[in-house]
Amino acid sequence: MRILLIEDEPLLGEAVATHLKRAHAVDWLQSFEDGAEAMRTVSYDLLLLDLNLPDGDGIDLVRQVRTSSQQLPVIVITARDQVRHRVEGLNAGADDYVVKPFDLEELSARIQAVQRRAIAMPAPRQTIGSLSVDLTTRKVWRGDEEVLLTAREWALIECLVHRVGTIVPKSRLEEVLYAFGAEIESNAVEVYVSRLRKKLGSDAIRTLRGLGYRMDR
Repeated sequence: MRILLIEDEPLLGEAVATHLKRAHAVDWLQSFEDGAEAMRTVSYDLLLLDLNLPDGDGIDLVRQVRTSSQQLPVIVITARDQVRHRVEGLNAGADDYVVKPFDLEELSARIQAVQRRAIAMPAPRQTIGSLSVDLTTRKVWRGDEEVLLTAREWALIECLVHRVGTIVPKSRLEEVLYAFGAEIESNAVEVYVSRLRKKLGSDAIRTLRGLGYRMDR
C-alpha cells in the first residue's frame, strides 16, 4: 500500500512514517499545498491527514478529495477531540477519525480496516492459487510453508493482491518501489517479480507483455 502522510509535527510525523514503513510505502509531507500537489501527480492507496496544517485546514483537503473523482480512503489524525469536530470530519468525507495521542499499532489496524472496506475485501486473508496471503499480519504461505518476504517484495505482493485478477501496470509497481526512498533501476520491477516467482512459484505472477502484471485466483 502506498500511503500519503500529511503531518506538520516533526516528531509525530517521523514516528508515524517510520512505523508504517515497516509494511508500506510512505510519502511524508508537512503542508496542505505539498499534499494537494502530491495527490495530483501520484496514485495513493490511502491518505493519513492532520487537520491543523500551517497553510490550510485539512478538512478542506478532505472535501477536495471527495468532490474529485478520486476514491481515496482518508483517515484523519488530529488533536481536535470534540464530538462536533469528529462529526465535521466524518461528514466532510473522512473514513475514520483518530484523536491524538494514539497508539501506532492501533493506527495500523485502523488503516487495514479502512483499506478492506475501500476495496470491498471480505476478509484480510486471501487464497490465491496455492498461496495464502494475510494482509493484516503481512504473511504469505505457499501451501503449509510460510514464505519470508522483504519489505519491498511484500509491497509488490500487497499491490497485486489488492487488485487480484486485474492487470497492474509496471508504472504502478514502480511507484510502490520508488516510495521507499532509494534509487530504483529501470528494471527493478522485473528483478523483484523474478525474486517473488522464485519464492512463490513461477506461475504466481503473470506477465502481460506491454500491459503489466497480474495475480489470478
